[in-house]
Amino acid sequence: MLVTFHGAARQVTGSMFLLETATGYKILIDCGADFNDRMNRKPLLDFPFEPSELDLVLLTHAHIDHSGNIPQLIRAGYSGQILCSSPTADLCALLLKDNQLLRASKKDKEFAVAMVNRALDRFVAVKASHDFKVNDEVTIRFIPTGHLLGACNILITVKEEETKTILFSGDVGRKNYPLLMDPEKSPVSPDYLVCESTYGARLHQEKNAPEDILERIIAETCVVHKGRLIIPAFSIGRTQTLIYTLRRMQLQGRIPNIRIFTDSPMSMNGSYVYEKHVNWLDKEAQQMYKTGGTLFDFDNMVYIKTYKETKMVSHFYEPCIIISSSGMIAGGRINEHVRHNLNNPFCTILMIGYSAEGTVGNELMQGKKMITMKKRDIPVEARILYTDMFSGHTDQQGLMEFVGQFDKQKLQKIFLVHGEEESMEAFKDKLSSEGYCDIVMPEKDEEFEL
Repeated sequence: MLVTFHGAARQVTGSMFLLETATGYKILIDCGADFNDRMNRKPLLDFPFEPSELDLVLLTHAHIDHSGNIPQLIRAGYSGQILCSSPTADLCALLLKDNQLLRASKKDKEFAVAMVNRALDRFVAVKASHDFKVNDEVTIRFIPTGHLLGACNILITVKEEETKTILFSGDVGRKNYPLLMDPEKSPVSPDYLVCESTYGARLHQEKNAPEDILERIIAETCVVHKGRLIIPAFSIGRTQTLIYTLRRMQLQGRIPNIRIFTDSPMSMNGSYVYEKHVNWLDKEAQQMYKTGGTLFDFDNMVYIKTYKETKMVSHFYEPCIIISSSGMIAGGRINEHVRHNLNNPFCTILMIGYSAEGTVGNELMQGKKMITMKKRDIPVEARILYTDMFSGHTDQQGLMEFVGQFDKQKLQKIFLVHGEEESMEAFKDKLSSEGYCDIVMPEKDEEFEL
């Protein structure tokens, strides 16, 4: 059995791993877009393998850095199925279309939609937490892991001369995360583990409840200074978690009487998917949905639909909250809001998740005092805040607990992926100190025989 690391190797985005059995059966795990620098944000056209030779594609979850190049894979000749959880299939219908349209020229938008529709025809939803027999040689199991609705680890069992198991972590979620269920444990310890390491070098610093954090920031920004709070958030996942938290605050009487603009049409559709798959949510959310009928709508919540309405929000001078995508400020309607408010001292921009290098979000989090947007240098006079409370990734301690569920004696090799080198090195050292052996940080396109 061979595994080759074609993406997320010593970097965070672009997850793409190729597993080949002794009989030549080829499985691609994830097919993600690379967002690590501005030069690599175009869709992948040349794959480091022959797509037509693939037998199967498995998808851990719907985020674009794990799914974004699936339409290109189909275009390049892949003709098989794409297996994933049911929520992942529904979310990909939104995310893939949005991603392709965002990158297509005006004349190519119809073709981009057609490409996505061709890809979606290949999606097959597999029941999570149950073994799925692909053929006499390969069995797979999707194991819910929080992080995003429908996100799963994927356990693959291969029967060769001896039976071998390999688990791909995808992105590991956090315990007690708002809205989502806690990660589920694997029923077996694998022989090999491919483990993300996004936060392998850090611990989440925020210990307060999400409601407490938001209540304080909203009071400071919108009540004391009568300004506006802008929260960049990915349309799928982070926005639902954020609005759900605000909904809980509204029920508790902890939000002032101000407008909350959600400027992301896709987030509305994403919220419908979340409510469609309410059985994937935590017990509190399920109970709220059962008794209240909705998780994502309440008084003063305004959903923006058109770009004309987006511009009108810029001229809304009363205190307000604006939630818009993308979370990294790397495109989308959030750019409009940030560009018009960077030099507004009464504005607070609250970053609530990871931002890749080369994005405006990353530059703000690094403390840059001048940001270039639309070829214009803008001084940063707005207050920039960051909280990791809404991060969907677990931290080093959570990753250690994730790996700790497995038998050290059975675990022959750990591959660290989906992290900056500094994070990988720190996580590798931590694992080594706990007695784990043979920990590898693969280079891009590096192949290993298992």
